[in-house]
Amino acid sequence: MVWREANELAETLEIVQEVQQDLAQLKPNMILDTMRSWIPGLIRLGYRILAVCIILAVGFKIARIVQKMVGRTFDRMEMEVSLRKFLLSAVYASICGLAIFVAAEKLGISSASIIALLGSAGLALSLSLQNMLGNFAGGVALLMMKPFKIGDYIICGGEEGTVSAIGLVYTTLHTMDNRQITLPNGSLSNSSLTNVTAQEKRRLEIKVMIGYESDLKKAKEILENLFKNHPLVIQEEGILVFVDSLGDSGVLLGARAWTATGDYWNVKWEVTEMIKLSFDEAGIEIPYQQVDIRQRN
Repeated sequence: MVWREANELAETLEIVQEVQQDLAQLKPNMILDTMRSWIPGLIRLGYRILAVCIILAVGFKIARIVQKMVGRTFDRMEMEVSLRKFLLSAVYASICGLAIFVAAEKLGISSASIIALLGSAGLALSLSLQNMLGNFAGGVALLMMKPFKIGDYIICGGEEGTVSAIGLVYTTLHTMDNRQITLPNGSLSNSSLTNVTAQEKRRLEIKVMIGYESDLKKAKEILENLFKNHPLVIQEEGILVFVDSLGDSGVLLGARAWTATGDYWNVKWEVTEMIKLSFDEAGIEIPYQQVDIRQRN
């Protein structure tokens, strides 16, 4: 009985050894076969990666060349520096994005998935930055249309000052008393705007009222001489002195002349002061609100 069990155990061990020998011979063959089956796929993947690298390299190179060509065009157009930099960056990013899109398709990534992802991201971004994008669009419009430039004095929405910076989102003004005002470009591009210094010369108009008892011709002569003798008045443009209206308390005179835009306020202040002094010297009354009571016998 014992002898029989020993024989069976020996046979079992022989079978196990044979199986182990077969597995040892089979395992290398399976690994080699598996690796051989991967080779075509790896080769195709290598070709795709190489194609992607070539597409990206060529795409980025083309983007740089186009950016330089567009930059030279903008230089000839004398485009604003801020807008020029933004547009050049946009051109470069667009071409690079197109190259990445083509490369992704080459790797087997679905273009529909990319478009859907970009669309969702763009919608979420536009909703969260709606006001900012409006100001950005306004800044692009201002830089392209150029209703004003740095150094101009503008008036818009109750605010006024000298333009010190024009950004893509905000415009900065400095007031006469050296306050800094920051205005969103969206409101500037959609509002009525006055550019005080857009022209080289500006017409100055001063109105002054004299009493009915005063010498009208003498007053008009004084006004005309004040403008004629002022060194900052452009004499070639002519000087006009006129009766504007007949008011309740006096005669309203007006005088018009032209001066350089930069000299406007100096001329206005100086002439206004000289009018008062000259009228006082000539005995011409400048009426003010008063009540005259007369008693009849």
